[in-house]
This record gives sequence, structure tokens and C-alpha cells, in this order.
Amino acid sequence: MAKDKGFDLTRVRNLGVIAHIDAGKTTTTEHLLFYAAAKHKLGGVDEGTTDTDYDPEEQARGITIYSACVPFEWAGHTINLIDTPGHVDFTAEVERSLRVLDGAVVVFDGQKGVEAQSETVWRQANRYGVPRLVFVNKMDVVGANFARTLESVNSRLTPNPEEQGRPVPIVIPIGSGGPADSRTPFGGVIDLIEMKAKFFDAGDLGKTVRVADIPEDSLLEAQEYREKLFDALTAHDEKDLITSVVLDGKDPDPVKVRQLVREQCLARKIYPVLAGSGREHIGIQPLLDAVTLYLPSPFDRPPVTGTDPKGKKEQKRKPDPKEPFCGLVFKAAWHPSGNRFFVRVYSGVMKPNMRAFNPGKDAKENVAKLFHVHADPARGLEEVESGPAGDIVCVVGLKDTVTGDTLCETAHPILLEAITFAEAVVSQSIEPESGGDKDKLALALEVLQLEDPTFKVRADKDTGQTLMSGMGTLHLEVKRHRLERDFRLKVRAGKPRVSYREMLKDPRTLDIKVDRLGDKPAFAELKVSFTNFKTERPVGVFNAVPAENPTPIAFLAAAEKTLADLLQTGEMGYPMMNAQARIIDAKFDPQLSTEDAFINAAVRAYRQATEGNVQLLEPIMKVTVSTPLSFVGNITGDMARRRAQIESQDTGSAGDMAEVVATVPLSELFTYANEVRSLSQGRAAMSMEPHSYAEAPASVLKQLLGE
Repeated sequence: MAKDKGFDLTRVRNLGVIAHIDAGKTTTTEHLLFYAAAKHKLGGVDEGTTDTDYDPEEQARGITIYSACVPFEWAGHTINLIDTPGHVDFTAEVERSLRVLDGAVVVFDGQKGVEAQSETVWRQANRYGVPRLVFVNKMDVVGANFARTLESVNSRLTPNPEEQGRPVPIVIPIGSGGPADSRTPFGGVIDLIEMKAKFFDAGDLGKTVRVADIPEDSLLEAQEYREKLFDALTAHDEKDLITSVVLDGKDPDPVKVRQLVREQCLARKIYPVLAGSGREHIGIQPLLDAVTLYLPSPFDRPPVTGTDPKGKKEQKRKPDPKEPFCGLVFKAAWHPSGNRFFVRVYSGVMKPNMRAFNPGKDAKENVAKLFHVHADPARGLEEVESGPAGDIVCVVGLKDTVTGDTLCETAHPILLEAITFAEAVVSQSIEPESGGDKDKLALALEVLQLEDPTFKVRADKDTGQTLMSGMGTLHLEVKRHRLERDFRLKVRAGKPRVSYREMLKDPRTLDIKVDRLGDKPAFAELKVSFTNFKTERPVGVFNAVPAENPTPIAFLAAAEKTLADLLQTGEMGYPMMNAQARIIDAKFDPQLSTEDAFINAAVRAYRQATEGNVQLLEPIMKVTVSTPLSFVGNITGDMARRRAQIESQDTGSAGDMAEVVATVPLSELFTYANEVRSLSQGRAAMSMEPHSYAEAPASVLKQLLGE
């Protein structure tokens, strides 16, 4: 991996593999590692032997839950590969991975095409400007159709190619389906740049690749796709690398074609498309080659942007080891011997025993050691002497740092943009079976919160129960199993329930004066502005008191913390969202003022701001149901009674299936997966993801208040 001497940033690829659940993402990742000789035996998802799904929960369920960073070498390049979850409950793992990656491979099921979570991860990649490759997997399964999958990517993910880029095949499959269901079963791939066929020896699990002439019955199709490739490339060929040659009817130099593909992939003008089958060991080596040829190195990405934590002026850091050090902590992981923190180094060099500055916490951290980490803990840690710009390293020894924090040099501070995560939508009470384990449970829940920013714990102000909140019932079930397995706690969990939110109806500015606490004289005066936003904003409390104001910082800090705690608790017991409080003025008395007086003033300000001014919000989910046409009526009728708003109802290109997309309140969906199967005789499939929050109807509010 990254070494101190001779480290070439241009030959580094920080790569993510992202997809909808069951698209074959982890199997594809296993083959990438196997062919790169990063492992000597090919693991299987069904057997629970894959490198990246190392956690017992992942092995039992056959899905990826935790993003795993695996380093390996291919064609003289260092690749830091992160396998991410496909299940929507664990979308935070995708979010934080894409925040620090330079490129991605998006895996699609060759039979199903674009699925619900495919759209989610594609939007996440768009948000971070991540160049990507498209890999159409499972070309060996019944009904696999490369052209149909390509069309679904075009229509659903890139409907405006001039603005969003377009998927462009550089490799196409030879045949599709298996021997039992297809007269032309999937057997290899065609490289459209070299115009050669590639076949993979099943006897050695696809390691041996035979290059041959294109079969005659595939030649016309290959020529048609090659023309489309050149049409797409010449549309933005400002340097005339191939346009003149193509217009003259000649074959362009493959080296120049690849150069143009790379330039346009980095600019997100195109998304190179490849095809294969992880299960049948076909098409993976061309994908590995494409990663090194077309995806960006850290050097190809724009400088990272942040702010000066004091002056708030924009700061930039180039991906250069000679620049001042800065990095982003994108993941924290609990470990019995000490928590591990994964850091993407954006500039400079991170070294063991250095004193790093955390500007968000205004704290200095001791970086004890640096490692590269294999996905499977049994394979141990590889200690490294440094983490230069562009590298991803694991750090031990940090005390105050959490996910999303910046680390940098004290002399050259920079605060990078934090990672934004979705709001939790489901809550569940949790308590130890033994009263003596109460403190142990509290500590374990604190650890789980450290690891997962979408997992929240709070006390119910009415019942005193401890509530854990997450992205879905599976998310909370996994946390409960971890409490039992990793922390050896016996716990009882209540029924899952909706995690509602509260929002201020109108903004209010209040002048609050405190002159007594009980029967004793006191003094505190605050002017607090409460703002409500119609769009999503992080909840926050800000000290906007002018710098010349003499009120002691300790008094203002006590008021800030009180307001923050109250906003988190809410008026009806649910956290506020899209609200901010600003302390814009304050007065104190040297003899009578205390922290308690300012706390009391903050409480009064909050109560007056929320009195008759709070609305209840309920989480709305985007639900996608894929069903045979004969059951569409059953599905839509059932949705109507769940207060659903149907957004679209499309018939798939195969003609026998329909996809129904709707937005539905989460409170109506806890048993929906089972009922969909019942309504369709077990033939429909559904997925859902958080969509938005909307004002809850009066009937819901009455039910919650027990009226």
C-alpha cells in the first residue's frame, strides 16, 4: 500500500462499489480481490465466506451492513476498495463512503435494471460529484437483458444527458441467460475499443482470459455499439483526439480512444458501461482494467474546500503531500482494544505520534498509530509509517473525535464540510433484563452511537424509557443483536414505533428577563431569535451576541446547551427539525447573575417560542413495488387505504410486470412487506426508503396524545 518513498498519487484509486441489495455487489467485489491476488480463495455470500461481509450479522443474513475498506494492487496501481451496503436501512454507510471516495463502480442486476436503491446511491454519487463506471452484472440469469438495463439507466438516472452525462458501453456481453433458458447463453464479453472478444476459463474460476476474434453472429451488434461509443466521444472531443480519424472512416488509435474515455469519465460527460457475471466468473478483469484506466486518482479530483474555523474564510487544500495536513474522519468503529477511526487524507502527510488539531471541537488529538485495515479482523492490521495525501488510513488513539470531524495542523487550521446524514425514522424502547446492567447498557449504546451517526439514543420524557432510533426495523434489530453478541448484554426491546418530529409553525424573537430564582434575587437577560425553515436544515443553537458584549462566556454557554437540549427533546417529546435558535443579545449583573439564572432564561425563551407554535411531523417513505400486472389493482387499492400518494405506475419493458411508486406514511408500513406478498400470491417485491417529513393529520396527533 501507500509507502513513504516513491508513493505515486496518480496510481492510487479510492474506489467504492455501490448497488441495490442483491445486485451482486459483494460477489463482484470478491472477484476483484481474487483476481488481484489479494486473497487466494474465492468466498461466497451464501456461505458467509466473503472478505467484505465479515461480521456475523452480515454472514447470517447474506447482505452487506458495514462498509469495509480493502486495499489491493492491480496493474501497478494501489486500490483502496470500499464495499458498501445495498439495503436502505444502512444508507449512512454509503453516504460517508461516497463523501471520501474518488470514483465508484455502480452494479446493476442485468435482469432487473435500475431498482429503488440504485436510484438512491446514484443520487448520492451525483451529490458528491463522483465519476463512476457502470457494471451490468448477472448477465447469466434468466431474463437478463443488457440493452434493457442500459435503457433503464438512460431514462431513470440520466434523462438529461447534456447535464447529467450518459452511460456509454465500452464492453458488451456475448449472449445472455444460461444454457437451460437461452439459445445464446452468456459466454463472454466484447471489448469495443480493441474490437476483440474475451472468454474466461471456468476451470480456474475465470482467471485465464482468452482473447479471440469477435464471433460472426455478434459482429454486427458490436459494430453498432462501437459507432454509438464514437458518437458519444466525438460530441466532446475538443482536442480532436479521434474525431477527424472517425470522420475519415478509419479506426482510431485505441490509446487515444482510452484517453478520451478517461477525460470524459472524469468530467462526468459519460459513464463507461461494462458487463459480466460475478457468479460465472466472467468480465471482472476488464472491470479492474477500467478502474485503473478511467476512474480518477486523488490528483484528478479538485482541491478539497473548507473554511478557516475562526475567520470563516474559504480555504482550499490540494492533494499534495507538501501541503499542510488535513483529513476527514468518515467512520469510527468500536474495538475492544481501542476505537478505530478511518481517515481520508486530503493533503499533507499524517504520521504516527503527531498532534492533530480537531477544529470542530477546538481540541488537540494524539495520533498514536496508523494502519491499513483488511475487512476481516482476523487478518490483522498492517501498520504504516505515514498516510500521505490521497490515502485512507485507520487511526487509533483519538479521544474527542467523531464521524465527520476534520483533523488538520494547528498552524494551518481548516474545517471541512461535515457529512450530512438522514434523520432516523423508527424508534424502539430498550432496557436490560437485569437492573444491574443499566450502566453497562448506557455505555454500549454510547459506543453504537459513536459508530453510526444515524443511530440515536434518548430518554422518553414521559415514561423515562430509553429509546433507540434508526433508519428501519432491520437497522434496530442489528443493533440489538450487537448488544447481545459484542457487549454480552441481555436486553428487552419494545415494539418498533414511528420516530415523529416537531417543527415550529412560525419564527419568534423573545426578550426574557429573570430577576428571581425561587425566593432569591437573581439576574439574567436574553434576547433569543427562533427561526423555522421550510427546507431541511440542521437543528442548531448559535451565540450571535456581539463580541464587545461583556456577558461571561460561561453564562452564554449554559444557555446555549439548555436550548440545544430542549430542541432535541421537543415540546411533545419528539426532536425538533428545521429549527435554529440564536442568542442575539444578553445582559448580566456581576453580583446577581449565575449560570442557573441564564439556564432559567433559556428555558423560558424556549417555552414561549413553542407555546401554541409547534406542529407534529410524520416520516414519509418512498415505496416501490414490482408486481405482475394481474396484481396491480390489489396493490394500488391497498395503498389507497394507507394514505398513499401514488407517483407513478409503469409497465416494464418486458411487458408482464409493473412498477408502482408511491409515498406513504411510515406508520402505515410496519407490516407492509408481508401484506404485499399476500396481495400478490408471493410474486411481488417491495422496497422503501426515507422520502420526507410532512405534517401529521389531526387523527395521528389525537392518537399519540391518547385523546
